Amino acid sequence: MELRQLRYVVSVAEHGNFRRAAQALGMTQPSLSRQVGAVERELGTRLFERTARGVVVTAAGAVYAGHARRVLDQVEAGATEARRAARGQAGSLRLGFVGEALIELLPSLLARFRSAHPGVVLECRELSTAQSGAALLAGEIDLAISRGAPAGEGAERLTAVPVAADHLIAVCHRGHPFAGQSAISPGQLRGQPLIAAPAADEPAATRVLASLIETGSGVTHARDVHTVIGLAACGMGVGLVPSSVRRLDRAETVMVEVDPPLRLPDLTMSFRVNDISPPLGAFLDVTRAHCPGTGQLLARLMPRKHQKRG
Repeated sequence: MELRQLRYVVSVAEHGNFRRAAQALGMTQPSLSRQVGAVERELGTRLFERTARGVVVTAAGAVYAGHARRVLDQVEAGATEARRAARGQAGSLRLGFVGEALIELLPSLLARFRSAHPGVVLECRELSTAQSGAALLAGEIDLAISRGAPAGEGAERLTAVPVAADHLIAVCHRGHPFAGQSAISPGQLRGQPLIAAPAADEPAATRVLASLIETGSGVTHARDVHTVIGLAACGMGVGLVPSSVRRLDRAETVMVEVDPPLRLPDLTMSFRVNDISPPLGAFLDVTRAHCPGTGQLLARLMPRKHQKRG
C-alpha cells in the first residue's frame, strides 16, 4: 500500500464522489477509480458502494478511511518536524558554562535564543573551564562557554571564539584596609590571603594570577564567584574576580579596581569543528546578532553549513 493510495481513499470518502475527488487530486476520474479499485482488491473488501449520484462509504470504508487519515496526518506531522529540525527550530542543544557567564552574557543570550527557537530543548550544565573542554571533546555537550579557549590534547578539534572581555578586580570585606581605596596595585595583593578558583578548574585564569598567588600568604580556593564573594564577606581574604562580578556586590563587601589592570582570558564560546547540527547553527546565529563584536570572527570560523543562507 502506498501513501498516494491512502490519499485517494480519503479524498473519495470526503467528497462522496469520484469526479469531485479526482478534480481535487488533479487526476482523471478513471485513473482514480482504478487506484481505489486496486486498494479494494488488496484488502479483499469494498470500501465504497457506487451509485448514480456518487458513492456511499461502506462500514469497512469508514474504518479504513479513518486509519488512512491518521497515517497521513502522522506523515505530515513528521515532515513538518523534520523541516523544523533542519532549520534549527527543533531538537536539543547541550550547553556547558562557567558560572560567571550567568552574570552578564547568558541571561540575555539564552532569553533571545529561547524566544527565537522555542522548540529547541536547551540543556544547561555549570562546568569549570577544564570540565567543559573535556565534556565537549567527549561529545557530552555541544557548546561550551569557558574562561579562555579549551587547551590540551584534542583542542585542535574545537572551534573557539571570544564572546566577552574582562579584567581582574578585588573584592574584600568592608572592614579591610583596601575597602577605602578606589584602586590597588598588583603589588598590594602580594602577601594578602587570597581567594581564587582552583588552578585545575581554571588554568588560563590562574596563569594570569600566578605572580600574585605564588608569593601570597595563602590561597583559599572557591569554585564559583558567588563563593568567592561570600568568603570575602566573611573576612577570609581578598577575592580575585572578573570585573563583571560588580553586579553581584553585597552589603558586606567592596569591589576594588586593580591598577594597572590585569586582563583575564576572554569568555570563550567553543564547539566541535565538525558539528553541523541545526540547533547549534541556530544558537551561533543568535550569538552573532547578540554579540556584534564577535559576529565577523564567528562568521569566519563557523562551519559552512552554519552560515545563514540568504
